Amino acid sequence: MDSYDVVIIGGGPIGIACGLEAQKKGLNYVILEKGPIVNSLFNYPSNMQFFSSSERLEIDNIPFISIEAKPKKNEALEYYRRIVTSNDLNINLFEKVTEIKKEESGFTITSEKQKYFSRKIIIATGFYDIPNLLNVPGEGLSKVSHYYKEPHFYSKQNVAVIGASNSSIDAALECWRKGANVTLIIRGAEVGSRVKYWVRPDIINRIEEGSITAYYNSTVKKITQNKIHIQTKTGVKALDNDYVLALTGYRPDFKFLNLLNVELSNDEKKIPQYNPDTMETNISGVYLAGVVCGGMETHKWFIENSRVHAKLIMQDIVQNIKV
Repeated sequence: MDSYDVVIIGGGPIGIACGLEAQKKGLNYVILEKGPIVNSLFNYPSNMQFFSSSERLEIDNIPFISIEAKPKKNEALEYYRRIVTSNDLNINLFEKVTEIKKEESGFTITSEKQKYFSRKIIIATGFYDIPNLLNVPGEGLSKVSHYYKEPHFYSKQNVAVIGASNSSIDAALECWRKGANVTLIIRGAEVGSRVKYWVRPDIINRIEEGSITAYYNSTVKKITQNKIHIQTKTGVKALDNDYVLALTGYRPDFKFLNLLNVELSNDEKKIPQYNPDTMETNISGVYLAGVVCGGMETHKWFIENSRVHAKLIMQDIVQNIKV
C-alpha cells in the first residue's frame, strides 16, 4: 500500500492548486481524479465562456493568457493541463475513490485500482456529478438530459430547456441560434439574476420578440415521448417536444463527508463544518477545498475565491506534520 503525507481527492483547478502547494512544501502527495484532468470542466458545454476574467482563474500566480478577457472552456482546459504537465504533478487519472476509512494515525483510501494510506486528506470533489432531479414521470426517458454539450444536435427539434441559470440560458440561446424551436420553462418570475450580465439582455430580448417562448412561474408535471406537460399560472399545457434539457443545477456528493462523519448543517443547505482559517473539518486531518465547502449553496464558491484554500491547508498540514 502506497503511503503519503496527503491525498487530494479531485483533480479540478482547486485540487491542482493543492497539489502545487504540497509540492512546494516538500510533502509526499498524490491527486486522485476519477476522470481526465479537470474532469468537471471537461464536461462543461463546448462553447462555455467563464463569468470570471482569466487572471481570476489563475492558480499559483501562473499567468493565464486568453484571447478575450473572459476565457472560453478550451482555453481553460489548455491552461490547467499545461500546469499539470509542466510541473509534473503527481496525479492519477481515471481512478475513482470508492471508500475512505479513518485509522488511528491517518486514513485508508480505496480506489477502483488500489489502496493508499495518508496522514491527511483533502476533499476537493466539486459538485457537477449529481444533477438536481425533477422527480416527475418520464424523467428517465432517453430524450431527457441533465447535461448539455453543444447545439448542433438539436437543430430543427422542439427543445424544452428547464431552468433560469447560466447553463440553461446559454443552452437556450445556442440551440435557438442553430435552428431549434426552444421553449424555456422557469420556476420563478424572471430569468435568473445571476445570469452573466452580457447574456441576460440577449435572452430577455429573444423572449420579448417571440423567438424563444418562456413560461414563467411554471413547473414540469410529466414528460412523454412526444410531449412535455407543464403547470402554468393558467393551467396545465401539453407542448410538442422532441428533447428536454433539464438544467436545474447540481449538488455535491456528500458520500465521503458522511463516511468520515464530517458534520453538516441541519438545514437544506448542508454546509459542512470547517475552520475557515485552516479549512480543516471537525474530523482531524480532513480538509475541504473549493465548492464542496458551500454544501448545497454551490454558487458561493468559485475558482477565483477558493484558490486560496490550497495555501491555508498546506500551511496547516506542514505545521501539524512537524509537530
